[in-house]
Amino acid sequence: MEELVVTRRRVNNPLALAVLGCLNERPMHPYEINTTLRTRGKEQSIKLNYGSLYSVVESLQKHGLITTRETIREGRRPERTIYAITPDGAAEFEDWLAELLSTPVREFTSLEAGLSLIGGLPPDEVARLLEERCERLRMELRALEAQHEVGTEMGLPEVFVVEGHYRHAMLKAELEFVIDVAHRIRTAEFGGTKMWGRIHELQAEGISMEMIAADPVRYLGEEGRILQPPPRD
Repeated sequence: MEELVVTRRRVNNPLALAVLGCLNERPMHPYEINTTLRTRGKEQSIKLNYGSLYSVVESLQKHGLITTRETIREGRRPERTIYAITPDGAAEFEDWLAELLSTPVREFTSLEAGLSLIGGLPPDEVARLLEERCERLRMELRALEAQHEVGTEMGLPEVFVVEGHYRHAMLKAELEFVIDVAHRIRTAEFGGTKMWGRIHELQAEGISMEMIAADPVRYLGEEGRILQPPPRD
């Protein structure tokens, strides 16, 4: 299999890519960049705050990806610096965007981390928490669907809202997965649920995990053999 190679960027922050995208359209000052991104709803996909935006702009300028076009003052307002993208910045934007679209990257999510450690809580509690997550996912899906309806009524082309459709598809897939896992834990169809539950029952009786791991077959029966440590060389 061909190895996936991710380029090491001079400025490696999704907000920097968004700034380059704005300046690739026309020169702007940071406040205008911020307003443009928010007006287009991009804060739903890219973490955006004004303080971070200024830091990103400074970093992009430091690396020669954008440059100062002019400084203006309107009435009594503070001076505003207008920035323009450089040829290097335009090339970086195109290359970076192409990489994001074409190259899968392993991302570590909070849900995946939680699932990897579910044995630390009793099965019934895990099922309850996952069911709670399902309700929150349904709420988020309803909110996204309402946004999509507004976009449709406004006649927005899909090119302007495709990230919202992606988010909807990911949330829907997550909801289906979590519903299935919670249900199978409840019905003990989830592999290892019986042993998992028994461990927590033993711990509630005052038997430590260290004691269980020292003699898992005694406490858990034949199913517990999987917890036996590998033989030493």
